[in-house]
Amino acid sequence: MSACLLALALLAAPCLRAQYPGQIKSDKDDKEQPSLRAVAVLEWTGDLTKPKTSRLVPITVYDGEQLQDGGEYLARPQPMAVADGVEYVLQKDGAKLGLFDVEKSGQEMGSWVGFGAWKPMPQPKPPAPVVAEKIEDDENSDRPVLHRKHGSGGDSSKNDSGSQAPAPDPDRPTLHKAPDASQTSSSPSTPTSGQTPDQKSSTDTAASSTSAASDPDRPQLKRGKAEPEPGEGHVESLAGISDPDRPRLMRGKPADSGPSVTPTLMGLPTDMEQAVAVSDPRDRPEHPWSFSWADAGDEVKMKAAMEDAARAALGIQAPAAPAPRKTTAARGKAKVDAPVPAPLADEQFRVFELSYGAGATLVLTAHTDGPPAQQKYVTLIGQPDLYGSLLVLFKSVSDGAHLDDTPRMRLVDAVDALADNRGELLFELRGKTQRQFALYRVLRGSAKQLFVTGGGGTSIEALN
Repeated sequence: MSACLLALALLAAPCLRAQYPGQIKSDKDDKEQPSLRAVAVLEWTGDLTKPKTSRLVPITVYDGEQLQDGGEYLARPQPMAVADGVEYVLQKDGAKLGLFDVEKSGQEMGSWVGFGAWKPMPQPKPPAPVVAEKIEDDENSDRPVLHRKHGSGGDSSKNDSGSQAPAPDPDRPTLHKAPDASQTSSSPSTPTSGQTPDQKSSTDTAASSTSAASDPDRPQLKRGKAEPEPGEGHVESLAGISDPDRPRLMRGKPADSGPSVTPTLMGLPTDMEQAVAVSDPRDRPEHPWSFSWADAGDEVKMKAAMEDAARAALGIQAPAAPAPRKTTAARGKAKVDAPVPAPLADEQFRVFELSYGAGATLVLTAHTDGPPAQQKYVTLIGQPDLYGSLLVLFKSVSDGAHLDDTPRMRLVDAVDALADNRGELLFELRGKTQRQFALYRVLRGSAKQLFVTGGGGTSIEALN
């Protein structure tokens, strides 16, 4: 019987592991377990600091072993990547732009998205104030020290400043302590020796007040809150209400209700902008992805080579060269104008340094002019070779009539999805009726797809 139970347990183990794609470790291994890292794309219209509409699209969650789909990972029912309270850091070329806090989540066109509010990055703490060095009164010290001038000897007629104290005024009234009960009862009307009649009167008044306070049955006047007259309204301040469950009307927005949620972005408007968003519990330093050219002429040369490769992929022919025009008779030669290159619509050219000390990685996206159904789209990933010429690593060409079969690739930005200080290229794969997001890793002279939402991806071991 025990052998049968053991066999059933072994058969059920793979099924249990299939239900949870990540790895579960005990509390003792928390220090060794890598923290989760989520990557998303923030889409908005208007100004980033005050967007008109926005939404957060989850892309991936790295669990320390592999990339999980951010739109499905630990959905209960919303995925963990868009759970309430998750904070993302917005980035551009690796530089931090601000923070986005997820306050709500929902589904759009069958996919989970998050809604929240943007806020700027917190300012660094000001440096601690410099504490002045304590000056010790050391007789042997050569440092000059200011001292307060003290009076000489025991002359009590001078104050601390050294000036002569004024003489007492004999006509000035003086308050004296009331005599005790024995003295008062013995001779209430007899003035004490050394007292004037005015001083004796004040003494009798103090004594009478003392005796009045000792009588518990004597009526007293107390200052308090006047009772409201019948028919008058009675208003109390909020702090004086003792019933915590009493409903209250509050004007405006309470201070503790959290940030306001930006209105939802619907569809794919033409003025929509995108930015990479990363959520990581560890505070990692910035890693800029922009490449700095040693010679500005190299950038112009490589951009021209990428544009020529894009025109060739799109099948755009340069216009025919114009007829040669004659120059002056002294030269006797004809001058031929260079043909104007075919235009590239919506051209975007970016250059990245995807790891420290790596060379330039070039990305160009563009399309042809014309009606949307007749447009052709191209995306190129390239690098300079050892001789300074262009080496095309990846090429994607699609047209408006077959976008669902071959979607258009739109570059979002570079992002470190695996927390290994190496950037991946994040693209939006936009079809006619659907879209996905994909990560591409450029390594050893090739560009391979690392991950795509809703469709899996290449194993990390195969790319190392």
